[in-house]
Amino acid sequence: MLIAGCGGGDSGSATANSPSSSASSQGSSGVTISDFKFKPNPLTAQSGASVKVTNDDSAPHTVTADDGHSFDTGTLDQGSSKSISVTKPGTYPYHCSIHAFMHGKLIVK
Repeated sequence: MLIAGCGGGDSGSATANSPSSSASSQGSSGVTISDFKFKPNPLTAQSGASVKVTNDDSAPHTVTADDGHSFDTGTLDQGSSKSISVTKPGTYPYHCSIHAFMHGKLIVK
């Protein structure tokens, strides 16, 4: 869901839940991990959206909120997907907890 730069985010909450590609009733949104990058970066989603994260890379990755609690996909092996649900507007910087140089940002409207 999500994507560019490091830093603090809102104290809003988002939770990881079962896979879904729906970002809103009008469309879908998602993040693809490839070449050790989150794409697109940043990603803008609607409040209440479910954002699908898909690992199309050769290594396992995570999408973990920088604030440590808003969302965390856990480890996604190659070809795996998981969705994160965003419940409060704000900016959510995130990273891969396995590869510290990977950063992204989710902007929730």
